[in-house]
Amino acid sequence: MSRQDVKTRSGERIAIVSGLRTPFARQSTEFGKVPAVDLGKMVVSELLSRTDIDPALVEQVVYGQVVQMPAAPNIAREIVLGTGMNIGTDAYSVTRACATSFQASVNVAESIMAGAIDIGIAGGADSSSVLPIGVSKKLAAGLLALSKAKTLSKKIKIARSLSLKDLAPVPPAVAEYSTGLSMGQTAEQMAKSYGITRQEQDELAHRSHSLASKAWQEGKIRDEVMTAFPEPYKQWIDQDNNIRHDSSIESYAKLRPAFDRKFGTVTAANSTPLTDGAGAILLMREGRAKELGLDVLGYIRSYAFSAIQVEYDLLMGPSFATPMALDRAGIELADLDLIEMHEAFAAQTLANVKMFASDKFAQQKLGRSKAIGEIDMDKFNVLGSSIAYGHPFAATGARMMVQTLRELKRRGGGLALNTACAAGGLGAAMILEVE
Repeated sequence: MSRQDVKTRSGERIAIVSGLRTPFARQSTEFGKVPAVDLGKMVVSELLSRTDIDPALVEQVVYGQVVQMPAAPNIAREIVLGTGMNIGTDAYSVTRACATSFQASVNVAESIMAGAIDIGIAGGADSSSVLPIGVSKKLAAGLLALSKAKTLSKKIKIARSLSLKDLAPVPPAVAEYSTGLSMGQTAEQMAKSYGITRQEQDELAHRSHSLASKAWQEGKIRDEVMTAFPEPYKQWIDQDNNIRHDSSIESYAKLRPAFDRKFGTVTAANSTPLTDGAGAILLMREGRAKELGLDVLGYIRSYAFSAIQVEYDLLMGPSFATPMALDRAGIELADLDLIEMHEAFAAQTLANVKMFASDKFAQQKLGRSKAIGEIDMDKFNVLGSSIAYGHPFAATGARMMVQTLRELKRRGGGLALNTACAAGGLGAAMILEVE
């Protein structure tokens, strides 16, 4: 595979100048009444304020939302209109499930590479609390028929055809449309297929919470998380509220399996919770950052996306996307200084870690002669990951990128991998560089 040149035609790199996120909050807690579009507006507005950049200079906003709200189908444009940016700022929305922020960032980067823009904002927001509650198919058809009925008798007939069951609200689906399987069921399948034990899953969850708690206590996360004042504006939130600061491995063993009650190993404690939050990243041409006197967090060295079957191993995306990103960067796994793999479930994470080191997997699934490489756990998810921080679907990639770049900078620079699985059998991987 040929090297990827993430640069403009004049040879300038794509700089990530700054990034910010809201605190991540569990479903129905501090952000319980705040829709995703307002979370997005709040974080982009604060990002612009902290960066001290004229909003009129931002030429494009690419933003994502996984749980779509019919009232605001283009969240990116609503953010432009609600944050004081130039009314002529280009804005469109994307979704790649849990890899949405990576896709948004790549889209902005590619616009810069093409010379279409110099400065753009990427990111994502999701609310698992303010949801688009729908109606049954029969009720929807009945309401449409009622609107077209000309006589009272026809309207009465249509109304009588509906049962009480038809009137029940329908929450957003949690299963894959194509298979009917939930993510949790797929995580259970992967745990069984790859021999991931309950003890191993609980240990990874405990590790994630412990490292995230330590990162907060040491002040490493503070500057990348804003203080939010959600409605009804009586209190604020300035930290993620899912992290178990008193995590003990014994407490995880007490929970029952969530998806396979009899033989399962996936629990609420070794999975990510439903979460509300938003994140945003400011990208620009390297030379433009210098012209504006802005410090650079880091650069995008390479990126790759993958797609696999959905009937089984749906969450194996990192094992497919990562080798492509490494090849495009011209490096190997051992050259990395840090790795963060999104923890949708401990089972999924550990299955991918195992397959990274498998020659058989590489030969049979990737068409490669040898394994991607064995992950050095001293480099892996060193500040914890999604099991601890939470997972607002479209915002997680932004969290990962900013958190990783700042940690690389603290360590004196180097190379890092961010990788994530996503619904639909999708995967994402990005190599980041800090000088």
